[in-house]
Amino acid sequence: MSKSWIALLALMPAVTLVACGSDTTPTSTTTPPSTSFKNNPCPGGTVQLGVAQSARVDCSAGGTTVTLAGNGASYIIVPQFATDQVPDTLVRYSIASGTTAAASIASSFSRSAALARSSAMIGAPTGALPTYRPMAAQQAADRILRARARKSVDAGTVRASYLHSRTTQRSAALDAIPAVGSIRSFHVLSNFSTNSFKTVGAKLSFAGNNLLLYVDTLAPAGGFTAQQLSDFGTTFDKTFYPIDTTAFGSPADLDQNGHVIMLMSPVVNADTPTASCNASGFVAGFFDTEDFNSATDPNSNQGEVFYSIVPDPSGTFSCAHSTADLGASVPATFMHELQHLIYFSQHVIVSGTGEGSSWMDEGLSIIAEELGSLYYEQKCPPPSCRTSASQLFPDSAQGFVSGFLFDSYQYAYLPDTASILLHDDSEDGFSWRGGTWLLMRYLGDQMGSSFFRKLEKGPANGILNIEQATGQSFPTLFANFGIALATDSLGGLPRTTAPATNRFSTRNVKALWARLFATSGGASDVPVANPVLLFPITADTASAVMSPGTMTYFRLDTPASAATVTIQFSRPAGVAFPPALKPQLAIFRLPAGQ
Repeated sequence: MSKSWIALLALMPAVTLVACGSDTTPTSTTTPPSTSFKNNPCPGGTVQLGVAQSARVDCSAGGTTVTLAGNGASYIIVPQFATDQVPDTLVRYSIASGTTAAASIASSFSRSAALARSSAMIGAPTGALPTYRPMAAQQAADRILRARARKSVDAGTVRASYLHSRTTQRSAALDAIPAVGSIRSFHVLSNFSTNSFKTVGAKLSFAGNNLLLYVDTLAPAGGFTAQQLSDFGTTFDKTFYPIDTTAFGSPADLDQNGHVIMLMSPVVNADTPTASCNASGFVAGFFDTEDFNSATDPNSNQGEVFYSIVPDPSGTFSCAHSTADLGASVPATFMHELQHLIYFSQHVIVSGTGEGSSWMDEGLSIIAEELGSLYYEQKCPPPSCRTSASQLFPDSAQGFVSGFLFDSYQYAYLPDTASILLHDDSEDGFSWRGGTWLLMRYLGDQMGSSFFRKLEKGPANGILNIEQATGQSFPTLFANFGIALATDSLGGLPRTTAPATNRFSTRNVKALWARLFATSGGASDVPVANPVLLFPITADTASAVMSPGTMTYFRLDTPASAATVTIQFSRPAGVAFPPALKPQLAIFRLPAGQ
């Protein structure tokens, strides 16, 4: 339950009530007294579901009530606003039923009751999880860079530069790969806030099929040996780059050299103040759309460049970074940023459809990180490739997995305020990033391996992009996704109890969340094994708030004596929602005993 919900419990009047059969439901006789609601059905008639079946009820046409088959059936009810076309402001709503409809759970609307119901472990695997690395500095840098990219797109200069390069005769010498050991000048962003640049000289230290690795000539001592640098470049060239491009497609290749450049410079190290490293982490790397600007831009390097920190074991330029530190942090950052580069290239440079929804761009970049982990998980099944046999993930996967694991837990714990569809890289926050990874992971599991490539070339609007890539309506997909967060791995039952549309396949996220809880040492931000909390729908359920592009979770237990039960989903006082909110209820019938 979110803080916004808790704060409003004491302020908003209760809206009720219940059992069906007439146009007006009877008033509750409980204390405090509750008001009745008129039967104002959302389309579709009485919802009749078999065990482990689901349905979506669209309430965007002015309806406010939904009737479900009773006779002791239990349901998960997921209210949602499936839209990205309204402001990101909290919307008041009420969901209420009759006094007899909460027969098998506590009638009080309490956080403690919901926590108690989710305290059991959900088939959690054993093993230690990766250490969470602070990412505030990296995300702040990305936020500034993406905002600057939007300005350049709005100015219309980026695509014009690309089209000019494609129609200009280029010499063979310009397109040829430079000799290893040659020196090239680069302009490197040295201050994110002031948009300042420094000019550096860098030596080409590795040339692969996909990657050109340059190292700043002023890199501090104690870095990679020549062999280590060759191995480092080979891994990026032969492993990480192909993983990203297979999943998402290729960059635009503005400089027409068939390669992405990786520049390791202490200027990037110095982008993070030493004093902030422990609390906020550090900027491990980035790509800069300034490089897509025309040659008249004095800071444009006219090509696809990933900028990375260099080893600095003595902390000469900022926090100390050993070669092992780079091996743990830079690969995931490279894969994350390369996806951003591909997304920008395909949407803006190649297709000219616009920059694309930032929330989707971020979700796909987190998927890119996860793909790095999946590569090593498949290569090194337990107990191989682990320093300790207790590790859940192999050593090589550690730097890829911790971010999305923790952030997705935070989203699932507060799903009503962290809008997946209305946040973007211009904003802080971890929960919505966890949510957009979950949505992209769910859709990828449902649609197959080519799905992500389709998103890279689709329309700028994320919802339209998803609908075009899947051939399905987004509200339907969003409903099934919402249900899957609750029904994948129902306690004590085979995972296949829920149909495939209501499950993930790549990850058992509930098992990972349960493991996170078990290893958290009582951390206040990981308070329960299953963060998807189900709250009871009762006759005196208070009004609450929910952001557009979000959802929350309820449970409805119907009495054996009632053939049907009606619930109301509305604005306070029974007022229907505006159609633009795309209000809907995703409903899943629980097996007996759940």
